[in-house]
Amino acid sequence: MANSKYEYVRSFEQSDTLLPNTWIVVRIDGRGFHSFSNRYNFTKPNDIRALNLMNAAASAVVKEIPDLCIAYGVSDEYSFIFHKTTTLFDRRSSKLLSTVVSTFTAFYIHLWRVHFPPDIALQPPHLPTFDARTICYPTLANLRDYLSWRQVDCHINNLYNTTFWAMRQKGGMGPREVEEELKGTLASDKNEILWGRFGINYNDENEIFKKGSVVFCQYELEEPAEGRTDTLALEEDEATAVPDTEPSRTQKERAKKVRAKASVVVRHIDIIKDDFWERRPWISSGKPGKPLAVEEQ
Repeated sequence: MANSKYEYVRSFEQSDTLLPNTWIVVRIDGRGFHSFSNRYNFTKPNDIRALNLMNAAASAVVKEIPDLCIAYGVSDEYSFIFHKTTTLFDRRSSKLLSTVVSTFTAFYIHLWRVHFPPDIALQPPHLPTFDARTICYPTLANLRDYLSWRQVDCHINNLYNTTFWAMRQKGGMGPREVEEELKGTLASDKNEILWGRFGINYNDENEIFKKGSVVFCQYELEEPAEGRTDTLALEEDEATAVPDTEPSRTQKERAKKVRAKASVVVRHIDIIKDDFWERRPWISSGKPGKPLAVEEQ
């Protein structure tokens, strides 16, 4: 940038560099998606086309931004996680946030026609937009608790919505009548309503509805090592850990080539239990795993 008398305006910019050695979450949410879903007649309580579109857009983001180590989505929300060692954009919040949300929105619009028929084309002013925020978590245990919170929330909301819409669509009840009956009910009560009145076994519902979607690069799964440290011990170790040494240019290039060959996959599985993390150590380590001998289908 050339020097000029106007350059002083740069002094008004504020630093928004995020804390070092912390896991960065960029969570995006659909803006006004209740009205948006009604405008395009999304199926209630879950529209598989809309969920597949969200997952396709999220997968594209993970492919476009190699520093992302995992993403988790449900409904019109997605959380994208940068490894604690990332130096992308010098860890500036505004750059990370705007890059993720704009890339996601671009792919969401671009891929719309792949997942919805031509007669349901996007039309202004009813276009999808997303807001976003950044959150820093100091330890892997904190990050896992965050993702566990989102997956538990997915189950709670889906059980409620499944029951709500069964009572509306199959039971012929009005929205206020349903809300009043469901007020204060427990999970067991909702399961009883679904099975007792409508013959719906919630356990048979699609896993994508109950568990949400996890997006990550796939490598060869590893067997859990004996005597793994528990989460609390891991948190204590991380709390006092010195930040990892910056990898050399050669190491970065090698890792980049391995990641480029890895498939980005979408899974609808439990990420709360240790098994998910122990069999996929590359997510927490930030280093590529062993390439698959046979590519997953």
